[in-house]
Amino acid sequence: MFSIYWPLLKEELVYYTKISLQKEEEIVIEPVSRDFGLVIPKIDINVRVFENVDASNPDEYLPLLVEGVAHAKGSSLPFQQGDVFIFAHSSDTPFNITRYNAVFYLIDKLEKGDEIFIFYQNDEYLYRVEEKKVVSPKFLSDYVERFEGDNLILQTCSPPGTTINRLLVIAKAVD
Repeated sequence: MFSIYWPLLKEELVYYTKISLQKEEEIVIEPVSRDFGLVIPKIDINVRVFENVDASNPDEYLPLLVEGVAHAKGSSLPFQQGDVFIFAHSSDTPFNITRYNAVFYLIDKLEKGDEIFIFYQNDEYLYRVEEKKVVSPKFLSDYVERFEGDNLILQTCSPPGTTINRLLVIAKAVD
């Protein structure tokens, strides 16, 4: 059991250690990808984003989520008007925690005002978290369609290790 849950425990320990030691200093961000990258300093996310991935096709998105996060096909890109929708694993089952990239495991720690950076084709876009919401998968599209404007929507499964609900983090573009 310990070997199954160790990766999640480790992420929690690193997060709480970082928060307790954190000082008010400027963080220099060097994304892993300037072509399409996602950086969330508060929870140490710095990952490549795969563009235009069919969110309804597991054969397409599962191999990509092992290496990064996915931009949902049909959603806007950072330079376009509209919502940018990015999804990733928190993990799918406790037994697959070490098999999949659980990059979004800690997004539930984000709070209003936290910064999220998107890098796209060498440009940087800043978003600030506005809200978090847990919704049923069957009501996901209804909930997402209510947003208007230039939002970044991050999605993962909730609670981690299950596929019961979806956790959404909604962030607004900062001019």
